[in-house]
Amino acid sequence: MRLGFLAGLFSVLSLLHQGLAQTGTLGLQDGFLSFDTPSFGVQLVKDSQTLYSLKTKGNSSGFDFIPGDVMTQRQSNGNYHLGDITFRARVVGSSAWTSGDSAAQRRNVSPLAASGATLAAANLAPTLPTGSLLNITRRWVVTDSQLQLLFDVTNSQKQAVEIGSLGAPLEFNNIFTGRSATQTNELCSLFDPYIGQDAGFVQVTPLLGTLPPLLVVPVGKSPIEGWRFLPESTSQPLGYQSQTFEGLYEWQFHTLAYAQNEWKNVLPWNAPTSATLQPGETRTYGLGFVLGPSIRGIDSALQFAKRPVAVGIPGYIIPSDQKGKLFLSYPSAVKSLSVSPSNALSWTSNADARSSSWVGYTITPHTWGRSRLTVTFADGTVQTVHYYVTKAAAQAIADLGNFLTTESWFDDPSDPFHRSPSVISYDREVNAIVKNDPRAWIPGLSDEAGAGSWLAAAMKQFAQPSAQEVAKMEQFVNQTLWGSIQNFNGTVKKSVYFYQPDLVPDYTYPSTIDWGVWWSWNQAASYATDRAYDYVHVAAAYWSMYRVARNYPNLVKAHDWQWYINQAVLTVATMTNGRVGYANDGLMDETVIRFLLDDLKREGLTANATLVESRMQAREKVWAGERFPFGSEMAWDSTGQEGVFAWAAYFNDTTTAINALNSILAYQPTVPHWGYNGNARRYWDNVYGGKLQRIERQIHHYGSGLNAIPLISQFRATPSDIYLLRVGFGGLSGPLSNIDQGGFAAASFHSFADTLKWDGYSGDYGPNFVGHALEMGTYVVDHPDFGWQAFGGTVLATSPTVRVQTLDSVRRRVFVAPLGAFLTLDAGAFSEVEFDPAKRTVTVTITPSVGGVVGAAAAPAARLVVQNTANNGLGVLKPTTTLTQDAGAFVIPFKGGVASVVLGL
Repeated sequence: MRLGFLAGLFSVLSLLHQGLAQTGTLGLQDGFLSFDTPSFGVQLVKDSQTLYSLKTKGNSSGFDFIPGDVMTQRQSNGNYHLGDITFRARVVGSSAWTSGDSAAQRRNVSPLAASGATLAAANLAPTLPTGSLLNITRRWVVTDSQLQLLFDVTNSQKQAVEIGSLGAPLEFNNIFTGRSATQTNELCSLFDPYIGQDAGFVQVTPLLGTLPPLLVVPVGKSPIEGWRFLPESTSQPLGYQSQTFEGLYEWQFHTLAYAQNEWKNVLPWNAPTSATLQPGETRTYGLGFVLGPSIRGIDSALQFAKRPVAVGIPGYIIPSDQKGKLFLSYPSAVKSLSVSPSNALSWTSNADARSSSWVGYTITPHTWGRSRLTVTFADGTVQTVHYYVTKAAAQAIADLGNFLTTESWFDDPSDPFHRSPSVISYDREVNAIVKNDPRAWIPGLSDEAGAGSWLAAAMKQFAQPSAQEVAKMEQFVNQTLWGSIQNFNGTVKKSVYFYQPDLVPDYTYPSTIDWGVWWSWNQAASYATDRAYDYVHVAAAYWSMYRVARNYPNLVKAHDWQWYINQAVLTVATMTNGRVGYANDGLMDETVIRFLLDDLKREGLTANATLVESRMQAREKVWAGERFPFGSEMAWDSTGQEGVFAWAAYFNDTTTAINALNSILAYQPTVPHWGYNGNARRYWDNVYGGKLQRIERQIHHYGSGLNAIPLISQFRATPSDIYLLRVGFGGLSGPLSNIDQGGFAAASFHSFADTLKWDGYSGDYGPNFVGHALEMGTYVVDHPDFGWQAFGGTVLATSPTVRVQTLDSVRRRVFVAPLGAFLTLDAGAFSEVEFDPAKRTVTVTITPSVGGVVGAAAAPAARLVVQNTANNGLGVLKPTTTLTQDAGAFVIPFKGGVASVVLGL
């Protein structure tokens, strides 16, 4: 949802323009301490000895990771800075925890003498509560050329003290408030954790995506056991916890005190611990700051720093019918592995790694849901790798389609808003459809959070058609989509639901809902047709039904394929006629329009192809003239990059395409954690589409699936760039984790440590599934470190040929990286692929439908499209036998329920 964002932004900016002054306790007026280290130029605030500036050295950017330029607006009590500390402690034998927080009532720290490797040191007693159980000295040091922040924590009591929580707040420049798009992209960064205990780290990536990232790593025994959002006043001038300032987090070394209180009803990422100090005992905790060479070079930087590194293939979301691979690199040998819950995973060693610097394991999933694999090394270092096990991938999306067309199906001809029949929003917490919500679009079948359910249902038919589900979708398209959501002139309403009791006197609006908020639109506001984002979802539904009607003609009754494809063209043409807002922004799931254009060309529908192509080219010309064309109406967003990349690549505008790609790499990480791996940055959409409404880092919201599209597409163009495959496949896998055991798909997972659960609403899951449906497949690579691997499948043999069983959810795509060969099916399902490296041939085995999935429609014939997507000079594979072609697809008849074809150069 976009419209509310501007209201929030204007509210924040109005505070800025009022020039609200803060009561400064940070000590900015007394100056700074400045130092040079091998990698950074460092400035500390003299009075607080917190970090004011951390600028990179050795590159021309001089990028500053700290928001010093707005520090005057962050100098009050309760504003956290890098160098602060929080804790909860108690005397052993007592039950109540006492808290300490160096930012709560800030006072000047007591400086200590510094010499040698120590840049600055101070005792924090003045800025901690009187009578604190702990005496804490903070030191900024350089050890082996690495800048480090150390806390010497001493028990100052005559009795043993238990530390139940200890955290180091992290402040980086993720503040977009009041900045232009250029300023935001050039000055700001985002940071994400790997909550992996001793192996954990935080990566801070400048938004340009081309500058060196900062890695924050443990020093000594300083695990990242937890990751806590730091509450600050939301009324401060910079708009803390808003769309333009997500907020800050702290690295937690211990978490037991929170686990026993605020988090007591939550399963935390890691087992909570505490530490006990005897009287006079000191323990040092610390963070090191490492500058990586590039985002792609993060793993190599960690290895150089002698940190544990883990690489999971295909990632950390593992369908139950697949096996994962885990490769570990660390100077100390692996001592043991264990898993929680018990027996959720099992593992065996493998010999895939091509060098002794890596050790490999094959991971077999057993228990649905979250699990934690703990690796203990011989030197005592502990690493946790976080997995999520789903149902078998194809079964998971079968469950999704069934749920959407049964439990989420709304059939009430008396509905005054003309929402029936439809696939409507669903609330899993009460197991009921959402007929009423103050946010008009959610029960109103439009916008991302209202269209999400029917969009997912439509795209599921493209990916895995079912006769019963297609019949429901035909009803929806012909009775509700066409004529209610979409007007007969091609325009698309922002919602069909509205709050205006006088117009629907027989309808009972719940009195428990506050209808006085701006988003409770009246009919005129709901029926507005000026939001381009809404049109793309409609076009996607038509295009999906075109694909079904074209390739599975016996499944459709109401219209032929020509009607559906023409409806998609009408929708795109109306969206781009100059009278619809945001049409020149990159739009969520608009890669569907790229597929539509390809299909128009394949069908020989030249006039419509020319229309769509010319409209898209006009938009791309606008983007080509902009440095940062992939935003929305905000200073920064992560929705436009998908569309900008799609059309820049199509029109051979390499500069703009790579610009968008680099932007994605800055906010979509790969780490050994199912929730963060391939998880594109989203943090405000729960306000507009979730049941639990708050600003927070979302896990596998639609950014994951959509931003994976450019990554995986660029990988197919440059198949040596394995990093793109790792991140892209992680993003494509994300939407599988949203689907529960009954087939309900949540909009996102709540990442705050006091929640850690899927949201109750289906919300805007639909665009996430679009990315999954368009690009999920089996990707076969000869990995430089790990040999032959299959993302989305199982390698059955590697010599003399490479045989792979396809096990991805869709079974419509196979990419053989050494040949740049991209094989796609319009109908049918891949079951196996065999690659002969010596002969450079590929043999594919195809079945009418995915085996074992009840209700999956059988294709009348396999329809295979073959491309070379890499600029490798090898040409395009061709069948070694004569096959007929239809609209660019080779038609392969089934014999005995199977089809096989050999492809050669």
